[in-house]
Amino acid sequence: MLRQRRKVRLETERMVLRPPEHGDYRSWSSLRDASRDFLTPWEPTWAPDHLSRKSFTNRVYWAQRSISNGTAVPLFLIRRSDSALLGAITLDHIRRGPAQAGTTGYWIGQPYARHGYMREAITALVHYAFTTLEISRIEAGCLPENVPSRRLLEQCGYKYEGVAQSYLQINGRWRNHVLYANLRSDRRGRTDAG
Repeated sequence: MLRQRRKVRLETERMVLRPPEHGDYRSWSSLRDASRDFLTPWEPTWAPDHLSRKSFTNRVYWAQRSISNGTAVPLFLIRRSDSALLGAITLDHIRRGPAQAGTTGYWIGQPYARHGYMREAITALVHYAFTTLEISRIEAGCLPENVPSRRLLEQCGYKYEGVAQSYLQINGRWRNHVLYANLRSDRRGRTDAG
């Protein structure tokens, strides 16, 4: 099994993707709070202490443990030009053995949506997962009506695989999700038939 390096840092044209740090608390809580109405329809219900420093500290420690244990790669999207926190992306539920798979999750602050940042981040994370972590399959799910997210996944090489009934509780209700996957060696859609 390939062990992850403790320090994960991915670089894209406009961003640095790195694990959350304790010093990110203010920018994280401000961005999440300012983007609450934008994010709420697509996310699980926030705990009452979601934006608290203690909750954030727990997130930082979880990120450190997850990277060290090889179970997840949680990263913040930091814009190079001004060090602004734009959002986050995680390769989570990493499964080794015969599966060699993980699940992508992400969010972006409302002011930064639809500027191509998340496409850049997903592309970088997928490349890292396939080449460095030697993951074979990366899955993602989103609500059927979340057309921007579906389009984003398709632009990043994910292909539609089906619908999972009552997949996650989103905004307090069990919701169906459309499922996508990106395969390191993807032959879907191709045929040898003449």
